[in-house]
Amino acid sequence: MKQRPLRVAQWGTGNVGLYALRSIIEDPKFELVGVRVYSDEKVGRDAGELCGLPPVGVTATQDPEAILAARPDCVVYMPERAEFDVLARLLAAGINVATSRMEFNGRERIEPAVRRQLEQACATGGASLYASGSTPGWFTEVMPLVLSALERRFDCLTITDYADMESRNSPQMLFEVLPFGSYPEAIDANAPVGTATSTPPSLSMTAAALGLPLDELVTAREFALTRQRTEIAAGTLEPGTIGAMRMEITGLHRGKPILRRRSIWYVTRDVEPAWDLRDTGIHYRVDGDLPLEVMFTIPVAEQDYPKVSPALTANPVLNAVPYVCAAPPGLLQTDELPLIVGRFGAHATGD
Repeated sequence: MKQRPLRVAQWGTGNVGLYALRSIIEDPKFELVGVRVYSDEKVGRDAGELCGLPPVGVTATQDPEAILAARPDCVVYMPERAEFDVLARLLAAGINVATSRMEFNGRERIEPAVRRQLEQACATGGASLYASGSTPGWFTEVMPLVLSALERRFDCLTITDYADMESRNSPQMLFEVLPFGSYPEAIDANAPVGTATSTPPSLSMTAAALGLPLDELVTAREFALTRQRTEIAAGTLEPGTIGAMRMEITGLHRGKPILRRRSIWYVTRDVEPAWDLRDTGIHYRVDGDLPLEVMFTIPVAEQDYPKVSPALTANPVLNAVPYVCAAPPGLLQTDELPLIVGRFGAHATGD
């Protein structure tokens, strides 16, 4: 017997949310039943129109009650800011949630009061919540577990992500959120940033799944400085300012490093010291009885990267929807779900 499509609502239509919305509409395994938007100009517009497709007969709304009334099997939750009370209402109403919000990446990460609220809502409605994405998400949880299946002795796994940001015309992100262009003495070296704040739940979950629970997490950050005045898309860097940064968090088991996430982000390769600054991608090294190295890159032209990069966050969440709907009630983690695979048909293969 052919299964009915899962009723899905898209919550949030930013860059990643619009990519997810289009995927939901194009997938015959899903039936779009609602779209929650935040900007006034999107209200009342057809969901297909919002993402460049023909009309589908579902109009965008700012009213959470309209999404509740649509009775989706699952909400794909991708707002700019999480609303805990609204999430609890969805779960208590029996609506599953698959989200890209980092706040829910690992139960231990969630504030205790919020966790109790959401767990009670899951129990009341018989619903589940699962968070995924790229990093944290697939690259920091699924891939390490997959690679571990090739080992009988596991010493250490290191994930290193490289990001060449030279062409990003985002002054606020590069010069204010990140410290590029600043003099190192003006930076609080102990302030947690990026990898140190997003990765701990993934490392803790992975270590526990491997039977090697972590005793401690150790963080470090280093800078490499520009050799000369440098022009990038976002502005100008003076000599001696931060042109590259390396952030690292290491999980220790019985005092030995077993999991490490290292992020190396840069806006110029002309820095001192002369680091090994590879092209944008994610590198894995496994030290065990079978030594392994794996490198992920996205083989598209630089100008096409913005078209495909939302898939890194959206697709792991979308592919998890059937698994979340089938899972027992509660706040889910990657190690508690079956291996999530893409399920394809003619709509996704071009047949």
